[in-house]
Amino acid sequence: MSKLFPTLFIVVFLMSCAAIIPTQEKINGVSFVASPEAVSQEHVNPVVKVNANYAAVMPFGFIRDLQSPEIVHNTDRQWFGETRAGAKQYIEMLHKNNIKVMVKPQIWIWRGEFTGHLKMESEDSWKALETSYESFIMEYAELAEEVKADMYCIGTELNAFVSARPEFWNQLIEKIKTIYKGKLTYAENWDTFANVPFWKALDFIGIDAYFPLSDEKTPTLDSLKLGWQPHKEKILKLHREIDKPILFTEFGYRSTNFTAKEPWDSNHKKKDMNLEGQTIALQALFDEFWQEDWFAGGFIWKWFHAHDRVGGKNDSQFTPQNKPAEELVRMTYSKD
Repeated sequence: MSKLFPTLFIVVFLMSCAAIIPTQEKINGVSFVASPEAVSQEHVNPVVKVNANYAAVMPFGFIRDLQSPEIVHNTDRQWFGETRAGAKQYIEMLHKNNIKVMVKPQIWIWRGEFTGHLKMESEDSWKALETSYESFIMEYAELAEEVKADMYCIGTELNAFVSARPEFWNQLIEKIKTIYKGKLTYAENWDTFANVPFWKALDFIGIDAYFPLSDEKTPTLDSLKLGWQPHKEKILKLHREIDKPILFTEFGYRSTNFTAKEPWDSNHKKKDMNLEGQTIALQALFDEFWQEDWFAGGFIWKWFHAHDRVGGKNDSQFTPQNKPAEELVRMTYSKD
């Protein structure tokens, strides 16, 4: 018995230590939309109330068309929240409320063209795009370090650019790391996330999670969970290969019929309302992912600053604000 005692003591000690080590806190995030004005405590209170512990702040750059290499950013022609000064003001207000921030600079192509198709037609144009994109992304890397943002997203849904110019992205990541010392991710679209060549250089595998799940007008929880399985298998496969946690850099559903059929569809002409479908789709996503230890969390798309003027029973867009989905988000985010 005397020989066994030290071993038993060590086992009991380790078990007691394991019991008090906290599990990794989930990123319960909102995508905090840029606006024309500064934000106040009044605008941040609803973020606190929904139990979010993270917000994505999204300054913007603009491109004329899919073949244009010039990114216009941080100008006096943009909304305040889309600029460096605006992003800084938003971050400072969020930090005052103990909400962590991911800085997520994004590109808007005129007429809403999909950024994943941004592709140059000549080597000179590619080099011009690289120079312009580096200026854009380093500007906000500097801001992220200045305000001690907790995470920085180096790009959003740029599959053609990433696939065609991997060497540029590798050196860009190294340059970012010389300035910004926090965690890094990149937000790739749901159908191309496995193609990104530089995941190992980042801290999180970022996915904009608009996966098609169900053709039902009002999907059932069971059909949505079944629809998640092939996608979840691919996500988990990549996690195991890269050994990095999965982060949903965007996730969400519109409050419309067939919300889980093509969740990426942001067509504003679609006005049919289905608040129940939105809530069920979010419930399925939370059920499938929020308890997984390899899943870091995510940022719901999207959250507007003027809470009392957005969302509601007549809004068919993505925001959960002032809809039944908001209460679901609040309850889910409170569990951590």
